[in-house]
Amino acid sequence: MPRVRVHQHVNPLAPYFRQAPKPIDIDAVFAEPRKPLLLDIGCARGRFLLRMAELEPEWNYLGVEIREPLVKEADRLASAAGLTNLHYVFCNAMLWMDRLLENIPAKTLQAVTIQFPDPWFKKKHAKRRMVNKEMVDAIAKHLAPQGKVFIQTDIEFLAEEMFALFRGDSRFSESSITINPFPVKTEREKAVEDKNMPIFRGMFSMQEDPLG
Repeated sequence: MPRVRVHQHVNPLAPYFRQAPKPIDIDAVFAEPRKPLLLDIGCARGRFLLRMAELEPEWNYLGVEIREPLVKEADRLASAAGLTNLHYVFCNAMLWMDRLLENIPAKTLQAVTIQFPDPWFKKKHAKRRMVNKEMVDAIAKHLAPQGKVFIQTDIEFLAEEMFALFRGDSRFSESSITINPFPVKTEREKAVEDKNMPIFRGMFSMQEDPLG
């Protein structure tokens, strides 16, 4: 199947991308919805999740991507592979993460990955960067106690910006990490490593539920 061509960047503040998504219904999209869930935010072509779903089938995998053609292509590949523990959804994560996750049962979401998001280098475009305070709050509301958030990027200033947002939320604790803890690498990660360029990684854990 030929690769779908799409623009590398889309403006998440454009009117089309402001439309609210329907809350995800995991009972409808996964064959075994009570498995632990890994959420990949900004999943692009979804190859990371495709391989993860094959290698570690005891988990469910949900990819969120703002470029709708990539979502359709990824879902076709998941369906062709017969993977009932994998689903992709078109959603503007910087605006609608809380809405998308609002019906997920408590303690289902066990892991979140944010890998190489668009940096939007220009200062005037900083407001378009995907990870913001609202997204961090949404993740904190839905992530299970002791659930993990793994972040990586090859852009140092963006890494520090994202890490600062999670550090600023007392519901998360930070642990040091230098390598990717997953058995799969994204296409971007492999390309950066092939050039011997640095990758900046962070790991944040959800604090224990104070109610036990």
